[in-house]
Amino acid sequence: MQVAVIGLGTFGAKTAIRLYEKGADVLAIDIDEDLVEKIKDRVTHSVSIDVTDERSLRSVSISDVDVAVVAIGDDIQMSILAVTMLRKLGVGRVIARATSALHEHVLYEIGASEIIKVEEEMGEIIASKIIAPHVLQRYNFAAGYSIVEIKMGKKFEGKTLVESKIRQNYSLNIVALQKRIPYIDEDGRAAWKVEINDCPMPMDVIESDDIVVLVGSEKNFNKLFMDLQDN
Repeated sequence: MQVAVIGLGTFGAKTAIRLYEKGADVLAIDIDEDLVEKIKDRVTHSVSIDVTDERSLRSVSISDVDVAVVAIGDDIQMSILAVTMLRKLGVGRVIARATSALHEHVLYEIGASEIIKVEEEMGEIIASKIIAPHVLQRYNFAAGYSIVEIKMGKKFEGKTLVESKIRQNYSLNIVALQKRIPYIDEDGRAAWKVEINDCPMPMDVIESDDIVVLVGSEKNFNKLFMDLQDN
């Protein structure tokens, strides 16, 4: 997959690096040469150009990318112009960062495929960490629904999936269990390895170190979180 990331501030640079680490062919773009230089060894290609200039964008074959991420946040006008130019040059999927409701509305109007609201999403993450410290990762995949990686605490330790009654009491589905398995390495030392059970059975037991992957609605997760706070 070819991905262009435009705007190499903290958010854009992190996005570009993680995409590259996950195997994407990443073109990182910013008008600031220092930011481009800083990231050059951590992406496929980095270039300093003005993304509002059509000739410059054509010179890096921007129309060939599968996805473009407009990570510009502090310059709304530049963000809007970048999305406009990408759509003009035929980029099929444009994901853009929005910093306000008005910014989001304009980006959709000019053709952005998806919107990222970093500040809002970070607020949600921080709130979740305060309310639900058991949660390790949370992925929102639709309005009001999430996939959550969680340590269940003492309340569920030693119980089978049937005994836990998670589905009956919370209307949440367990889709995977991640377990730490002890073993002896080649040097005769005690070590641990991680095993993923992506098809858990009713009689599988939830151990204290297990990470349980659940899917369901925010309302039902909040009910579970409230119960876990008491343990």
